[in-house]
Amino acid sequence: MPKVVEKRHRVHNEAKAIAPGLKFNTDLGQHILKNPLVVQTMVEKAAIRPTDTVLEIGPGTGNMTVKILEKAKKVIACEVDPRMVAELQKRVQGTPMQSKLEIKIGDALKTDLPYFDLCVANLPYQISSPIVFRLLLHRPIFRHALLMFQREFAMRLVAQPGDKLYCRLSVNTQLLAKVDLVMKVGKNNFKPPPKVESNVVRIEPKNPPPPINFKEWDGLTRIVFGRKNKTLGATFKHNTVSNVLEKNYRIHCSVNNLPISEEFSMKDKIEQILKEIDFDQKRARMMDMDDFIL
Repeated sequence: MPKVVEKRHRVHNEAKAIAPGLKFNTDLGQHILKNPLVVQTMVEKAAIRPTDTVLEIGPGTGNMTVKILEKAKKVIACEVDPRMVAELQKRVQGTPMQSKLEIKIGDALKTDLPYFDLCVANLPYQISSPIVFRLLLHRPIFRHALLMFQREFAMRLVAQPGDKLYCRLSVNTQLLAKVDLVMKVGKNNFKPPPKVESNVVRIEPKNPPPPINFKEWDGLTRIVFGRKNKTLGATFKHNTVSNVLEKNYRIHCSVNNLPISEEFSMKDKIEQILKEIDFDQKRARMMDMDDFIL
């Protein structure tokens, strides 16, 4: 009979000792990063200074929080689940870390974010996109963020013109920040494991930010990436698009007391502009940042 070798699975002792019996709510994106090696690597990659105030969104039971507290001056942790808040408080109670930790209970998308130097977080994946832009539009500008995302979302952040995943998210993020992939993280490093693989991404806001009205920019990218495989000429000739633009233009002229000719046609105006800059045959999926800024 061949000898049967029992498979041994590595046990993350640090995670095992935390909050035994606590049920995680996956509807809130609670996939706790349990591997201490991944936690340690993320904290090291964040390059935290002893004078830094670090924002952590979704600290969970505090596996990463305590490692950040060892290096930072202060940690501001935003947590929506009171059970996790209790676990985190219990974990630092009676230690020198207690005075360095500030906990904000509530939704990070609705909570007023204070000043911070860095953001380090294993984010709930369902709020990835709004959190990215909440951070990038936050003032004063922070130094950088090291964030865990679902892998496909991370790849969209760094995608380039012509890539399959190149989209409005890519352009909007890269307008405001330099984005780099840092490391891959497998699903088995979490408890409970998510259904997807993950990536850690470093986001460094551009400072000073580009002199662009982001609300108007976002409106533009929303239009052109709504049909990213069509030419700009075809996209802007669509009745829904041209009607919205004409309505906005007439409001603009009214507010600024500018005359409008009775023969004015928004479709003709758009066609004229696109042909003048030779953009009528361009497609959003192939346009780079310079094209959009032009």
